[in-house]
Amino acid sequence: MKSFSSTLVFLFSFLLLTRLQAQEIACTITLRTDQMRLNQQSNNGQQVFGEMQRVMTDFVNGRRWTNDQFREEEKIHLDISLTFQKATAQGDYDAQATIQVYRPIFNSSYESVLLRYVDRAFSFRYLPENPLNFNDNVFSDNLTSLLAYYSYIALALDYDSFGKRGGEQWIQRAYNVANIASSSGGGFTGWDQRGDQRSRYWLVENLQNQQMLPFREGFYTYHRLAMDSFGEQPDEARKNILGVLNTIRQVVQLKPSALLINSFFDAKSNELIQVFSKGTAAEKNQVYQVLSQLDPTKADSYRQLIK
Repeated sequence: MKSFSSTLVFLFSFLLLTRLQAQEIACTITLRTDQMRLNQQSNNGQQVFGEMQRVMTDFVNGRRWTNDQFREEEKIHLDISLTFQKATAQGDYDAQATIQVYRPIFNSSYESVLLRYVDRAFSFRYLPENPLNFNDNVFSDNLTSLLAYYSYIALALDYDSFGKRGGEQWIQRAYNVANIASSSGGGFTGWDQRGDQRSRYWLVENLQNQQMLPFREGFYTYHRLAMDSFGEQPDEARKNILGVLNTIRQVVQLKPSALLINSFFDAKSNELIQVFSKGTAAEKNQVYQVLSQLDPTKADSYRQLIK
């Protein structure tokens, strides 16, 4: 019988070598318009939102973002939920977007959240008669730039979780999209370092920042070396995750309030509680002390680990 480690090596090699049949991203887009006043909606009413949802979904799911090919079960799950605050007859829309990226965990039906992030400046112009066209090196419109940016962020995090710093080229592409959009003169916020410290600019800046490299390497350890083996080696997985948390604590000393780290805990808080709920009393106490320091806004939730 093969050893467990040999089986993991086989499974990892299988996933890397057999991304051969399908496009990379399975995106779900949800549009919510209940916060808009009726007189703010476009003349076409709700019909335009149905068309918008279809076109946006087709744009992400129908495009080849990489030269790699994925099996259907390996697709990256990207959820974009838009809550609209304003729409005009001229096709201008203001929305807040909740972005979530998921990764499957080996030998389980569980999906781990890689990113949970709220974009408070998801504004764009959309006219049904205008097709969505995108070029990596040219600004076409803000909507395609937004969708491309988050597609590249999803790819970057997924590849980082499977290989140490594996998402490098997708981080660079997301940065390129942000840089071109910022320089376009379109007047859309969120693409540069001014203003909101939780903007798209700072998300990709954190991914590029050399001081954040230990975090990105820890992202690989967390998912590939801990979560993927949790079902068979839970004690070792918890040990690895504690190591990652201690690494994050060192990064925080260099980059206090880094957006990427805040987003990590927004994505992982419930998962961390579940992972350590079966740990020893010493592990629970140790992880509570670390988490309440790194993520103090959720300290009450983490406190259930030591009750």
